[in-house]
Amino acid sequence: MKASHTRGAVSVRFDDPGLVSHAGVVAVMRLAEDAGLSDLAGELVRLGGPVGANAGAKISTIVAGMAAGADSISDLDLVRHGGMAGLFTGIRAPSTVGTFLRWFSMGHVAQLEKLSARLLARLAELTPLLAGADRLGLLDLDSKISQVYGRGKDGAAFGYTGVLGLNTLAATLTTAAGRPVIVATRLRGGNADTRRAVSSLARRALGTARAAGGDRAAAGTRRFRILCRGIDHDAGAGRGSGSPSPPHNIPRSATRSTRSASTPGSSTPTATRSSTRTPDS
Repeated sequence: MKASHTRGAVSVRFDDPGLVSHAGVVAVMRLAEDAGLSDLAGELVRLGGPVGANAGAKISTIVAGMAAGADSISDLDLVRHGGMAGLFTGIRAPSTVGTFLRWFSMGHVAQLEKLSARLLARLAELTPLLAGADRLGLLDLDSKISQVYGRGKDGAAFGYTGVLGLNTLAATLTTAAGRPVIVATRLRGGNADTRRAVSSLARRALGTARAAGGDRAAAGTRRFRILCRGIDHDAGAGRGSGSPSPPHNIPRSATRSTRSASTPGSSTPTATRSSTRTPDS
């Protein structure tokens, strides 16, 4: 069987005002609304000037678009296709969102990191996102080089991989009853040492983990443990077998009341943090 038209004569459009292409976004954005995404964004993300106005609506548009599969600024237009525009208010056009995103500097990204931590704590209250975090959690720190194109990008530089990019540090929390959840991130310049900001990120991730799970245990004396594993060095972005490997350890100052340990079958050092609290402590 063959198509009866040439490729140049075929075009596909989704413009029926009565059809919704991504109905599942309704549930996602209702949860985001219950968690206060728009209000938190308006409170914490401040770019200044007219570009930074209505940050809550713009960030909500980005979240909705990403949930529907958008992976570029122009793809965000899908939240306005067909009947999607009738399901939500405050949707911003891709051009508006693009101007907003291009205004971000490395410092403004820190505002998004704070927004993410606050939102995660609220989501954990509304859903079993981190079920079991009040008993035991594994905090994993990883670094990654993401390749970028164009030297004009803020922070773009050549690092240990030999690739022009940005260096991202991320912390994920995993529980026995849940999937890994990113609890903290840090965007760094592409030539940043892998150890840079590990200590402060680990402290922040531990605080976020407690706010999102550890401190929501049942009333009474409670004890929970968070195992913190050192950096897994990025293996992507063009890193060759001859590239140097940075140290794989977490600064001792990253945790309180820590002790060294080793994960069975691995040489990666870990730190174990135990905490006992009472309702009045």
